[in-house]
Amino acid sequence: MRMGSVEMDFRYADHFGETPNTGYEVLLYDCTLGDATLFQSAAMVEAGWGVVAPVQDVWNALPPRGFPNYSAGSWGPKESEDLMGGNGRKWRNIAD
Repeated sequence: MRMGSVEMDFRYADHFGETPNTGYEVLLYDCTLGDATLFQSAAMVEAGWGVVAPVQDVWNALPPRGFPNYSAGSWGPKESEDLMGGNGRKWRNIAD
């Protein structure tokens, strides 16, 4: 096995000669046809929120304990460095 760095630059049109449809184009087309296959019913949405809302209520009521929060745009909390460093590894940050 050989490993190496690669440039992750892929454009669908460069390799297949056309731009792919987005999910929204298909969804809007189905909507104009009256095809509700890709849409959730109101009852299904309500049932989903019936499961999620109580969990959110508990999360909002209890302060996080020992949660390693960090600033947006940073490389993450110090705890992530400690986690990787336990096995002699480290994160590969672009700034390194």
